[in-house]
Amino acid sequence: MKFHLPLLAVALVSVAPAAEAPKLFAGLLAKDVPVPAQVGIVLPPAEIDKYVAKVEAAARLDAKWFKEFSAQAKPGVPLPFHEKLGLTKEEYDEYIKLWAKREFKSIEDVDLLLRETLGGAWIIAATGSASAISNLRYEEKTDVFRSPNGELKRIEDIKADADSILGAWTGSEWRFEEETSLGKTKENIAVGSFEGNQYGLLVYRFQEVSSEGTRIVDKSLAIRFDLSKAAHSKPTEPAQPKKTKPAAAATPKPSA
Repeated sequence: MKFHLPLLAVALVSVAPAAEAPKLFAGLLAKDVPVPAQVGIVLPPAEIDKYVAKVEAAARLDAKWFKEFSAQAKPGVPLPFHEKLGLTKEEYDEYIKLWAKREFKSIEDVDLLLRETLGGAWIIAATGSASAISNLRYEEKTDVFRSPNGELKRIEDIKADADSILGAWTGSEWRFEEETSLGKTKENIAVGSFEGNQYGLLVYRFQEVSSEGTRIVDKSLAIRFDLSKAAHSKPTEPAQPKKTKPAAAATPKPSA
């Protein structure tokens, strides 16, 4: 099925000035430049599992204490040493050494493309499992992302240290939260780069919890992309129509 834009719409599209990408994406994603990326997870060496199992066993023995101790600790980094964690000081030190060896493991190659919509908003079109972020639209004037769920508002910027699960990185974050009689919904997106500025990073999470506390949906994405490739790629251009030669005029035949 073919769709035809009204002539007025075509005219408006053709003369509309091309907007520059928002400052948010400066140094990360350029307008209309396709960028290869990887959806991945962070994994420490398998040897760490035996220490994690000991901590989990200790947590079950005194769940109340463990909950309170965890609440006081810095989020996203290993808990500080305590005798009630079920590890000796030597075991804890070995755990920290193994944690420091964690790596970002790619599980899927995807593509990203920063595009401007006709309404002046911006989307990060993504392929594969990363396509969930394609539903978000960034509005530079109000500095918000909009999703089918609602408006994601800017919250405190991120400055994660080297011990955090993703390592040292900085970025900006937006959040949507809603609580109704049916449950809670939370949606977050963060845009930034790792320390050293070799890789850019997009982090997305969507959670739904029922009023009874049952987790309905919990989708998380960590998307890494090489900033050097983003900087040296060329913008996509619409396909140009092929040039054709005009048909030769037919030579009239002499009349009989």
